[in-house]
Amino acid sequence: MKRAGMKVVALVAGVLLGGAAAAADDPAWTLYASGRYAEAEAAGEARGDAGGLSLAARANLALAAMRDGGCLDCLEHAEREARQAIARDPKYADAQVLLATALGYEGRIRGPIAARLNDYPGQAKTALDAALAADPRNCWALAGLGGWHIEVARAGGKHLAQWLYGASFEEGMRYFDRAFACAPGNLVFRYQYALSLSAYDLDRHRAGIADALKRARDLKPATAYETFAQARARELLALLGTGDDRAYLARVRRDQGYP
Repeated sequence: MKRAGMKVVALVAGVLLGGAAAAADDPAWTLYASGRYAEAEAAGEARGDAGGLSLAARANLALAAMRDGGCLDCLEHAEREARQAIARDPKYADAQVLLATALGYEGRIRGPIAARLNDYPGQAKTALDAALAADPRNCWALAGLGGWHIEVARAGGKHLAQWLYGASFEEGMRYFDRAFACAPGNLVFRYQYALSLSAYDLDRHRAGIADALKRARDLKPATAYETFAQARARELLALLGTGDDRAYLARVRRDQGYP
């Protein structure tokens, strides 16, 4: 796969919220769901299996997503833990999605040159494809691929994105549709969809963006991260209603993890 001088992919932060291994009676998951991320990371690493290491990575990704300007140290830890989880079990789909997410956020902080040199878009796509191959019904992988296609199409332009990566806006929309059908109650998928469309073409997709933000506003959060994402969605919806597109897009960029 050729490398492109485009900005790194947009990846769905909804992967932070769960996975098939999450269980209400899992102490480490309970720590994560309540927002006790440092303790959740320690508990996940102590387990040492693919599920535990993935939970540790998820906790670090939540910390990074919730901090304006990101947290490169958190992301580096998340990438390491996700890679360790994959080494334990290459077919553990959540670990692959978490790796892709960590690479996406790292690229935003490190900038387009580092993204190009390290081929973050290519690495992320490989991880997402591996997740879907291991689990074709993995909602997180579907949403992640939706965000990947739309952002690569935005950053590289229609023809360059298709030529270099096989990415297209239309394919991204199809993946998001599959993710919504897979997890209709996932408010973060709606929030991330709104972010992706806003960055791609706010004028063209204003109605769809507003609808997604309203859905995110109205769904019931189940974790501390979902509560955070819902508050961000409500903030964006209110700002969208003011008609100040410049301020709105600046907030979108913040929410996507750019410094």
